[in-house]
Amino acid sequence: MNKNHPKALPFLFFSEMWERFGYYLMIGIFTLYLKDSVAGFGMTEAEASDLYGTFIAFVFLTPFVGGLLADRVLGYRRSITIGGIMMGAGYCLMSIHSLTMLYVSMLLVILGNGFFKPNISTLLGNVYNTPEFKEKKDEGYNIFYMGINIGAFVCNFFGAALYNMIGWGAAFIAAGVGMFIGIIIFWSGTKHFKHVDVIKPVAEGDMSLWKILGVILLPSIAFGTIGFLLPEPLVGSHSTDAFLFGCVPIVFFYGRLYAKSPKEEKRPIAAMLAIFAVVILFWAVFKQNGSTLNTWADRYTDREIPESVVPVLSKLQLVEENAYLKDSFVVMDKQFRVADKTKKEVTYPPYYKNIPAKQLPKEGETMNLFNTNLFQSVNPFWVVALTPLVLAFFAFLKRKGKEPSTPAKIAFGLTISALSCFVMVAAVYANENGALKSSPWWFISSYAVITIGELFLSPMGLSLVSKLSPPRLTALMMGGWFLATSIGNKMSGVLSSLWDGYEHKANFFLVNFVLLSIAALLMFAMLKWLNKIFKEHM
Repeated sequence: MNKNHPKALPFLFFSEMWERFGYYLMIGIFTLYLKDSVAGFGMTEAEASDLYGTFIAFVFLTPFVGGLLADRVLGYRRSITIGGIMMGAGYCLMSIHSLTMLYVSMLLVILGNGFFKPNISTLLGNVYNTPEFKEKKDEGYNIFYMGINIGAFVCNFFGAALYNMIGWGAAFIAAGVGMFIGIIIFWSGTKHFKHVDVIKPVAEGDMSLWKILGVILLPSIAFGTIGFLLPEPLVGSHSTDAFLFGCVPIVFFYGRLYAKSPKEEKRPIAAMLAIFAVVILFWAVFKQNGSTLNTWADRYTDREIPESVVPVLSKLQLVEENAYLKDSFVVMDKQFRVADKTKKEVTYPPYYKNIPAKQLPKEGETMNLFNTNLFQSVNPFWVVALTPLVLAFFAFLKRKGKEPSTPAKIAFGLTISALSCFVMVAAVYANENGALKSSPWWFISSYAVITIGELFLSPMGLSLVSKLSPPRLTALMMGGWFLATSIGNKMSGVLSSLWDGYEHKANFFLVNFVLLSIAALLMFAMLKWLNKIFKEHM
């Protein structure tokens, strides 16, 4: 790490790297596991997408409470440790094939992330809050973000190899081990950041912790229950209604926080809330990586491995063997297990449905394929590869006196992300709307574009919250950033569940383009106002 940065950075970098190793290993195989009709739960595309969206929505909703508890009661180090242990246990318990245990493990991950995620980001911001390092904060968050994505890149290779050798359970246990390694690294560097782990005093007029939980938590549960019990779903499914209804008291809380804040805090809080609202649309599109784009990689992308590299990848256990048995639906593993031989209707294995008849293998022959979850490493690969270039680009603009403000970077990030949707539209036309296999380069190119947008937006959002938040509310406002992520994540599941309803898949990606374009236009419309507030509080 650069000596111009705090000594705490490498410890927080590697802690987050291993935490994300575990999370993205788990999330990369989650929907595949749910849809596996042999070793999983045999869910449909819509069912898996809905559960996935609900899961990742709650994963990013709990940071609101986790940030609050860290600010007022537990402190950051203790909260991060509690969260890491809960997440590691949750990943390991997913290895037990039981629907009940799946929900228990999901709950542990949801609660654990609430304690871990906002507080490690806040702790990083705190170590930069000195005259010596203040100017390096954006760069520090970019470096930290690269650590997240190194973990997210590497994990999928471990997940694929362990799945090929042993099964889903081993991959989930590896996710848990990665999380526990992250906690060990975190505590080994505690001397470098314990001085900024300070519980914030309650200011005059602030609500007490227990009053906040009473005003928010209980109403959220009540509203969520109402949403779940509605006779007919309003937005896709009962779980979606429950989540969105449950968010109402939390959104109301942030509105009250703005209304009751001192005059000098109102403008920065208003700016953050406005940005939170806009970036919901970014996450609604971006977080389809574990659902819609996982389906695209699984069923529409050419995953056949060139014969020349099969021997090498076989030794690394990175080859998925997929048998062609046209009289049954097959989910393939080393034992060639068949899901259902009694079906009267001939159903090709999903991978073979869009391969021309002349190119199909003979009955019983196998094809050597890349595991689908390896495509989840494309985005983090681009993050690691492009972060130095983005940092160099911003450094160049800074030397010229033309570096855009943090809000402007977010606006440009939304614009660039919207353009990535056109790459997938082209992919749909190139593979004749799913009739043929799509080149993996379409998938890779789309992620190259959206990753540039992500690097303009996501680490900048973390940095912006750290810069604008009143010190007593930093973790709470970081929770607000993750609340916006949470709502966007749930919307991603709603959008993904509509995939099968689009006869022409290009229209699906055009909807994503429209959503991101609206977000970009809103951000540019607010830019003058946001820049003025930002200058006032720098």
